[in-house]
Amino acid sequence: MQYLLSKIKGDKVIWLVVIILSVFSILAVYSSTGSLAYKYQGGNTEYYMMKHLFILLFGFLLMYFAHLIKYTYFSRIFQIALYIAVPLLLLTLFVGLNLNEAKRVLPLPFGFTFQTSDLAKLTLIMYLARMLTKRQDKIKDFKSSFLPIMIPILIVCFLILPANFSTAAILFTTSLVLLFIGRISLKHIISMIGIGVVVMLLMVMIAKSYPDLLPRVGTWISRVENFNTGNSDDNYQVEQAKIAVASGGIIGKMPGNSEQRYFLPHPYSDFIYAFIIEEYGLIGGVLLVLLYLILLFRAVKIVTKAPNNFGAFLTIGVAFSLVFQAMINMAVAVNLLPVTGQPLPLVSMGGTSIWFTSISIGIILSVSKEIDKSNKNAESLATA
Repeated sequence: MQYLLSKIKGDKVIWLVVIILSVFSILAVYSSTGSLAYKYQGGNTEYYMMKHLFILLFGFLLMYFAHLIKYTYFSRIFQIALYIAVPLLLLTLFVGLNLNEAKRVLPLPFGFTFQTSDLAKLTLIMYLARMLTKRQDKIKDFKSSFLPIMIPILIVCFLILPANFSTAAILFTTSLVLLFIGRISLKHIISMIGIGVVVMLLMVMIAKSYPDLLPRVGTWISRVENFNTGNSDDNYQVEQAKIAVASGGIIGKMPGNSEQRYFLPHPYSDFIYAFIIEEYGLIGGVLLVLLYLILLFRAVKIVTKAPNNFGAFLTIGVAFSLVFQAMINMAVAVNLLPVTGQPLPLVSMGGTSIWFTSISIGIILSVSKEIDKSNKNAESLATA
């Protein structure tokens, strides 16, 4: 154990949070995919758990190698990645797999898929952290600072928007938070919000006039309307999630005893939080919320000690994006928000979403590792 601990660097609390979330994930995915296994895998209930376990282990490897790399190197790596992410988003819109009336993923060998928005999210956050760091001496200037920062945000979010409104909204909000922390002029940030609202209104108007052109927009509108009216006939998945949450009680039904997994759509991904509350009760639900809040708290602590602006911007951007997504997923599961289709980071069954989440946490740990290294060097000089 001591040897293993000596090999991992950075914030040990974040490592512990990741391990606990992964344990939750394995147990929940194994228990929630029983009906899926009988439907598609001839009753082989271990199939989805083993596939998910492989994805998680590979994610841990990605996290481990990412945390070994000095975080400043990511600035150069992802500078190139932005020019890859944008064409991939375009390619997905035209030739991606059509899932739920939306082209979000590109097919990969062995039945895997690649969600290009996951790459775009991390790449854009990295780009913003780099640009905000480089332009701090003239950060209030519109032409030299705001314009080159604003254009990539609008391009990436606009390309994600037709297929995945919630991901585009999370990324746009994260970008605004970064701009605010990076001291961009408040009037420029407000203008960005205005542009976002105008784009949304235009898309809604186009969708209402030409429903076949943007079918996904009609889905968003109906979800918001169903949420507002509370009509149970149009909110089947939300009603089933409510039953799961209500029947969980304080301590839950215990692992493997869920009844709603047979009725709840996607209990292993979008609604995994409701499923976890059913099996682990209010205690399990509160514990998950606390784990994500601890992750955000530790990230903020890293930001306050980061050796430079790039490390600070990068850490808060990545951490806020992950925790914000987690809170949205959990809010949907307990009917505080309309259905969005966002996975619960590191818990929901998935592929590229888990891998890019792992890389993101590895980057946070990389910044933390450099802080620890700087502190040790300072202590060595003080005792010399």
